[in-house]
Amino acid sequence: MPINVERFGGTLSEFRGETTVRLPREKILEACRYLKAECGFDMLTDVSGVDNYGDEVRYEVVYHLYSMNDRCHLRLKASVPEDDLIVDSVVSVWKTADWHEREAFDMFGIRFRNHPNLKRILMWDGYPYFPLRKDFPLAGIPTELPDTAVDADTVRAAPMLGGPFVPAIGSNSSVVREPRQVDTVVENIERVKNPTKKEQV
Repeated sequence: MPINVERFGGTLSEFRGETTVRLPREKILEACRYLKAECGFDMLTDVSGVDNYGDEVRYEVVYHLYSMNDRCHLRLKASVPEDDLIVDSVVSVWKTADWHEREAFDMFGIRFRNHPNLKRILMWDGYPYFPLRKDFPLAGIPTELPDTAVDADTVRAAPMLGGPFVPAIGSNSSVVREPRQVDTVVENIERVKNPTKKEQV
């Protein structure tokens, strides 16, 4: 089915069988209503933020749509400037956008206008940072835990070396990279040289 994106000031491009529509952020909600009602894109599979650190317009919101009837995918992209991190919510079009938009808000700080419950979904309320921004350090930032039932003295930082983001030197198995594993170079090298039966995958 032909998609008239020009009416929303959008541009359409295709690359390796994938179709992407770039739209002004002010037209996202209107375009999504059109794509669902008139083009059959009845499923929203994902909404995510993107941090293009160093670019003139730093952030993007990316929407992945799917048509159950036509069995085709469509990607929407909208640029969001760093000094005005807000875009219209599409929860009124697809209810599944609710949690996706909350995650983009939590991880990137992108706000979604008219979202019914825009609050953090992974980090706690009051957490001052946005962990998926490119300038957020891989090892995290020490932060006071909220005053909850969790005993702050029993909370340990996830290991970096040998953790999920920094594989141990010479590791050849995802089991070795699990956060529960040891966190020293010597012990990790020893485990790689003499893996257990479970690690011999």
